[in-house]
Parts: sequence; structure tokens; C-alpha cells
Amino acid sequence: MKLIVSGASGFVATEVIRQSLNNPSITTVVALARRRISAPGNLPPDADASKLRSVVVDDLDQYSEDVKRQVAGADACIWTLAITPSKSRSFPWEEVKRVCHDYTMTGLETIFHARAGDKPSPFRFLYISGVAAERDQTKKPRFMAQYSLMRGETENQVLAFASAHKGDMEASVAKPGLILPPGNILAWLRATLL
Repeated sequence: MKLIVSGASGFVATEVIRQSLNNPSITTVVALARRRISAPGNLPPDADASKLRSVVVDDLDQYSEDVKRQVAGADACIWTLAITPSKSRSFPWEEVKRVCHDYTMTGLETIFHARAGDKPSPFRFLYISGVAAERDQTKKPRFMAQYSLMRGETENQVLAFASAHKGDMEASVAKPGLILPPGNILAWLRATLL
């Protein structure tokens, strides 16, 4: 299985890559990021770091022909690329929307079409969203309404794209809550209170 992991330099993606390199059914892990990615340092003894292919994407609005060749034939993609809610206030809204929504849809379409006709099994796409994302665009979320609705609309569009390509693609959405690194007691206490 050839797996693509977007946002490969991030916290969640690093763990996905670490576990994927340890999974014998995954033959290639394509790490998409704006910079070169190396295998995580804490790999289990049976992990195979040679399965990792770092692919630098200079422009996430438009993929180069070289990047398209490197993602061709993928069986699945785990899309972790986003600006988190806590960091979103540090950026202009248009940048947050571009990274969280536009890059997702451009990446999905590019990877799907680069794969077209390569495999008999459907392409699988897992979109990592967030617990507060609101798909119902008529609702007014209490917390970070604009952000929550935008992430919910991205979920809607990912699922609609998969529905339009039924038989050739399957999509799922993961909506994790607060994700913390292991061993940080203060962060765990804060998360418990939240």
C-alpha cells in the first residue's frame, strides 16, 4: 500500500508516519510538506525507514508535474495539513481558509486525478478535521464560529467529492479533540479542565 501523509512536519503527521513505517502492509509512505522530512527518531525496532519518501511541495495551490508523478498510484491519503484553532488567530483569515480549506481540496483533487486508472481498488482519503467543525452551515457555533463553519464546509466538500467519484474513492473524516504530546502533565491537566 502506498500512503500519502500531508502536513508531514506536524505533530499528528509525525506520529502517523512513525506508525506507518512500522506497518508491514504499507510499502511506501509519501510525506508531503513544504520542507524535507526525515524518519522520526523514535521508530520501533521493526520499522522500515527506507519506505519513507519525502516530497517537498513548494506551492500547495498548484502541484508541479514532479510532485504529481511522486503521488501517482497512491492507495490512500491521511490529510493532516491545517492551521489549528489555537494558532489561527495569529494569521489573517484568508490565509487560514486557504491552508485549511483550499489546500485540502486542491490536494485531494490532485492526488485523486494523479492516481486515476492506476488501481482497481478505491482511493481512500482520511481528512483530519476537528471536534468543533460544524457541517450544518445554518448553525452558529459558540466557539470560533467562522473557523468551525469553514472546517465543517471542508468536510462537506471532501465527502461530496468522494460521493461524486463513488466506486473510485472513499472518504472519511476524523474529528479529534485536543491532542497532546505524551508525558506533559500540565497540558493534560489543562485539557482535562477544558
